[in-house]
Amino acid sequence: MKRLSRQIASLALLGGVASGTALAGASDPFIDALAEPGSVGIGAASRIEHSPYLGEGTRGDLLPVYLYEGRRFYLHAYRAGIKYEPVPTQRFDLFITHRFEGMSSQSLPPALAGLSRRDTGVDVGASWRWQGRYGALSGEFLHDALDASRGAELRLGYDYDWRSGRLRLQPQLGIAWRSARLNNYYYGVSDDEAIAGRPAYRAGAGFNSSIGLFASWDITPNARVFGSLGLTRWSNEVRASPIVEHRSQLTGMFGVMYDFSNQHEPWPEHKPVILRVLRGASTDCNFINTVTLRCASIHTKDDTGIDAVEVGRTFVEHLNGWPVSVAGFLGLMRHRERGFQPDFVQLNAYLRAYYYGFPWSSRLRTRVGFGAGLSYARRVPMPEVIEQARRGRPTSRLLNYLDPTVDVNLGDLTGARFLRDTLIGVGISHRSGIFGSSQLLGNVNGGSNYLYTYLEWTL
Repeated sequence: MKRLSRQIASLALLGGVASGTALAGASDPFIDALAEPGSVGIGAASRIEHSPYLGEGTRGDLLPVYLYEGRRFYLHAYRAGIKYEPVPTQRFDLFITHRFEGMSSQSLPPALAGLSRRDTGVDVGASWRWQGRYGALSGEFLHDALDASRGAELRLGYDYDWRSGRLRLQPQLGIAWRSARLNNYYYGVSDDEAIAGRPAYRAGAGFNSSIGLFASWDITPNARVFGSLGLTRWSNEVRASPIVEHRSQLTGMFGVMYDFSNQHEPWPEHKPVILRVLRGASTDCNFINTVTLRCASIHTKDDTGIDAVEVGRTFVEHLNGWPVSVAGFLGLMRHRERGFQPDFVQLNAYLRAYYYGFPWSSRLRTRVGFGAGLSYARRVPMPEVIEQARRGRPTSRLLNYLDPTVDVNLGDLTGARFLRDTLIGVGISHRSGIFGSSQLLGNVNGGSNYLYTYLEWTL
């Protein structure tokens, strides 16, 4: 039996408690639990919770898991940040993260009728952790970044890492101080919302306490399942609210992921940089019909388009000995809205797998790629605004991102040696909310598609 001390530091859900009721001070299980140095992975998790709100009952959620743990930068599904480790036992983080708290995006139950919606939020924060022989201590400060609650939270936590073979267990304890603004935004009742049986209520600052257990099991050196159970005891200020039903909140989670960590070097700085430039136009074709070449029309309802520059690096070559490689990309995309609304930018972060084992590849190098990750747009793209308004559905600036491509080597195609590291291809830029099943993505059901052409170089 090998004992290691670890820390789990920032944001709910996978650590055992969802909807923003994170294990206080120990809320990001990816830090050293699933994301060790050099981790690059992909997966999904499903969670279930008892909503604290009156009449909402039990609700479920789906979380796409995209993971990258670099030397200084990291992406942990719903949290991105920079880190500094002056010594092996200490770590400092600055980050931005999604707050899983608020009412269901579906229709409100009768008990909550007449209330303004309490939405999920985005926090900026700073954290510290120290790990020792007998466990890890952590602290974290978060503040609302979108002026929704304008509230703040301070979390302190302890966890202990126990391993035996393929099994890993992490019991966790925590306490969190939440400001009056934060508690009141989510659980207060204004004078305008007060009715008979639901008096006006202003929630003050208070302390939550939490206990939880995180577990993972390595199916193979790369594939693993993980899960958690958590219990949060709400402060008196929250429990006294007329719109709160449960004094404590029980949550559970189960997930699977594939980690490429042992198939590549932790930080492939020595590898060449990949540069992609693309230009495209919107299409009303749905994603499946476009991928299967049954539809390829553009500019049918609007005349919007995209331009983008992306940079990336290859993480894995010849995956498991197959003609498959995996690369990571970060892209900045400009939306040309043609006067429908101001132009804006979109940030994409994703992993892309390539297959290149075609019989003719010795004469004409050909690849089929598929990218998957997250996309954050400064504004909601016009095709999504139009389509979601037509269906009466919500929109979200943060959505899942899919990007299938096919390309050929331009040097092989033309016979020009100076183009031997240049590829030309076509692709689909697709944003979606995974059929309304993910709170992280605003429970959006729908999205947008853009057809584009691109050039890619290895520098």
